[in-house]
Amino acid sequence: MRALTDTGLRWWWLAIVTIVLDQITKWLTVNYLDYGYPGVEIAPFFNLVHVYNPGAAFSFLADQGGWQRWFFAGLAFAVTVLLSIWMYKAPRTARWMPVAYALIIGGAIGNVIDRLLLGHVVDFLDFYVGNWHWPAFNLADSFIFIGAAMIIIDSFKKEAPNE
Repeated sequence: MRALTDTGLRWWWLAIVTIVLDQITKWLTVNYLDYGYPGVEIAPFFNLVHVYNPGAAFSFLADQGGWQRWFFAGLAFAVTVLLSIWMYKAPRTARWMPVAYALIIGGAIGNVIDRLLLGHVVDFLDFYVGNWHWPAFNLADSFIFIGAAMIIIDSFKKEAPNE
């Protein structure tokens, strides 16, 4: 068996850092921002707000009776296990993909903590143009997006020819 430092699991520290950053920012939001819009204007296109999302991205399934809380928690658990296996199998020289996996794992766990403890996810980043607002999101969502983008970008890289 390989030592964990010889696997992609050595990047789990990054997942833990993302979880901690996500939870700190959500704690600050809940404790220092009044609930609802318009929030605090930071720039002409960005507010800090304090809102909840009982669903997933773009409030998907938010209007359901509560079963989605457990569904999304189970899904995040499954994704965490799968990505951890892929991280473990990553070669020692791999850096890009284990980092992407760690970001997704950290974001997924950050949102699961909210779902299980609060019954919803705390969102606070509100970008907008005029009266059109992008759905509010949080750092966990950002980490998931960045990790997924890294995986997509990696899929376009050409394999080195075997010589």
